[in-house]
Amino acid sequence: MYRIFKRLIDLTVSAIALILLAPLMAAVAVLVWLTMGPPILFRQARAGYQASPFILFKFTTMRGARDAQRRLLPDKDRLTRVGIILRRFSLDELPQLWNVLIGEMSLVGPRPLLADYLPRYSPEQARRHEVKPGITGWAQVNGRNTLSWEQKFNLDVWYVDHWSLWLDLRIMFGTLWKALKRDGINQPGQATAEEFLGGRASAAKQDVLDQKGVCADGS
Repeated sequence: MYRIFKRLIDLTVSAIALILLAPLMAAVAVLVWLTMGPPILFRQARAGYQASPFILFKFTTMRGARDAQRRLLPDKDRLTRVGIILRRFSLDELPQLWNVLIGEMSLVGPRPLLADYLPRYSPEQARRHEVKPGITGWAQVNGRNTLSWEQKFNLDVWYVDHWSLWLDLRIMFGTLWKALKRDGINQPGQATAEEFLGGRASAAKQDVLDQKGVCADGS
C-alpha cells in the first residue's frame, strides 16, 4: 500500500518542484553553457529498480578534457569552479526530478550507481535494488561521501528493510539540513566518489596481506 502512496508523493512533489524550480534550473543551465559549453546535461546509464538500466540526468560539472592518449583526465582536473559550487549545494542533482516524475527514480531511496558495478555486488549488497533508487537516501543523511562503500551499502539495505512514510520524511528533511550545512560532499582527498571495486578490492587487499604473512581478519 505504501508503495502506491510513495509513488503518488513522488509524482506530486517532483511535478511541483519542477515548476517552482524552473527559473533556478534555467539559470543553472545558462551558467553551465556559458562556462563549460554543451552538453548542459550529463547523461549516464545507472542501475535502477530490480537492476534495470536507465539514463540519469545531472547538470554537467566537469569538462571533457583528455590527455595526449585521448584518455579522460582525473575528475579533480576536470571539475570546474562552477561545478564545485553546483555540487556543494547539490544543484547538479536537480534534473533528476525528471527521472522521479517519469517513474525511474524516487525522491528517497539508495543512490543509483553505475551499471558496471552490478557484477561486483555481494548478494546482500545487491538487495539495494529491491526499491527504486532515490535522489537522496539513508546513506546520504548519515555521512554521504565520507562513508566507505561498505557503510553506504549497509545503510542502503537497512533502508530497504525499514522504509516507511515517516522514514522518508525524516530523510528528506535531513537532506535539506545537510545541503545547507554542505556536509559530506566529498571523500577526504577526493573530488568525487572513488570507484567501487567490489570483490576485486578485497582480493587486492588480501594479496597485500598474504605478502606480509597476515590473514584478512588480522590474525
